[in-house]
Amino acid sequence: MDATFVAGTPLLSFVRPPGKRVVVPRATVSASPVTKAASYQLREGQSRLFHRLSSGLAMEVIFQEGQKVAAAEEGRRTPPLVFVHGSFHAAWCWAERWLPFFSDSGYDCYALSLLGQVKPHAASSLSKADTLLVGYVLESANLKGESDVPLAATVAGTLQTHSGDVADFIRKEVKSPPVMVGHSFGGLIVQSYISNMEDSFSSDQSSLSENHSSYPLLAGAALICSVPPTGNRYQELMKVSSKLPLFDLRKLNAALPVPSPGKGKVKLLILGASDDFIVDAKGLQETSRFYNVQPVCVSGVAHDMMLDSLWEKGAQILLVWLRDFDEVA
Repeated sequence: MDATFVAGTPLLSFVRPPGKRVVVPRATVSASPVTKAASYQLREGQSRLFHRLSSGLAMEVIFQEGQKVAAAEEGRRTPPLVFVHGSFHAAWCWAERWLPFFSDSGYDCYALSLLGQVKPHAASSLSKADTLLVGYVLESANLKGESDVPLAATVAGTLQTHSGDVADFIRKEVKSPPVMVGHSFGGLIVQSYISNMEDSFSSDQSSLSENHSSYPLLAGAALICSVPPTGNRYQELMKVSSKLPLFDLRKLNAALPVPSPGKGKVKLLILGASDDFIVDAKGLQETSRFYNVQPVCVSGVAHDMMLDSLWEKGAQILLVWLRDFDEVA
């Protein structure tokens, strides 16, 4: 495991340094809209981590290890899943329902919090011993501050920087091609990632350049109630998305539409919801036409499919689709 992870709670499958076990206490955070996500009470089996980007900023990750599946399915290898949220959200939105569901089905799950949407731990209050991980000491000065973006920032980033941050995480921490799952504006970030994706996946990821130009290959991608590649009217939602918007609207408009990834570059699932009044049927059809993929519309479900009272309907559809990626070990 790369030293760019900082433990927020005890880790599950990651190697611990020898000697006395150190449990890092959870940080106390304020309840402001930008930072309250970090106070989300993790479910059993989940760990809160912070991936250090090449910029020096820290990106929250909620991890849940895939559990052993039924005996009839043992011996099959499943791809890791990387979840990307949209506006008004952070990693917590996946941790509530979908991470436990897919973990129980045997998938390692990583839910990311995009920059500017959550406050890192108050690492400056921890001793060097408390920040020990896999034999490395992470200097707490690198994680000081009230936010995970520079204090003078007025937006969290651009479409390119967010997709580049996701690529940075996958390149350094995910050891096999994952399936990426993006919701709403997170789906637009996934589309940007795909358009920049490399044609091959390096088994020696440490040899790759640590910049936003390297986008490791995905096994597949699922767009959940995703903003279409042109953006269209959905940019207006960014004006009220959060205290620190995900995107600079002017730069976002200049980056749209997302370039076509080319025929067959990645296998896609396009999943919409019948009661979605944010990304409606028109938006769903636009995305499906752009990628030439038949969409699936889940009946009786609203925009926040992963938090809906009928959340299992969408999760089951995604699970069936994911079975095509399972390999015999």
